[in-house]
Amino acid sequence: MPNDTTRWTVSVSKDTDIAVRSFLAQRGMKKGDLSKFIEDAVKWRVLEQTIAETRAKFSDMPPEALEALVEEAVTSTRQAQSG
Repeated sequence: MPNDTTRWTVSVSKDTDIAVRSFLAQRGMKKGDLSKFIEDAVKWRVLEQTIAETRAKFSDMPPEALEALVEEAVTSTRQAQSG
């Protein structure tokens, strides 16, 4: 973990605590690995939510128009990075 960490205080059910700690222990992970596991889980959940929200915003757009919009954004980004 980076040195610029923030301490959280979270509460989870006893069942969740046991399940996560058992999961980590079965994979040879130590107590300190819980923070990394939680950070990874939160990042994935944020990504999933962002994708779901984005899909909802573009749900009424025809697939061809959406593909053109994505291609335009990719091309623009590539040009900005190379120039």
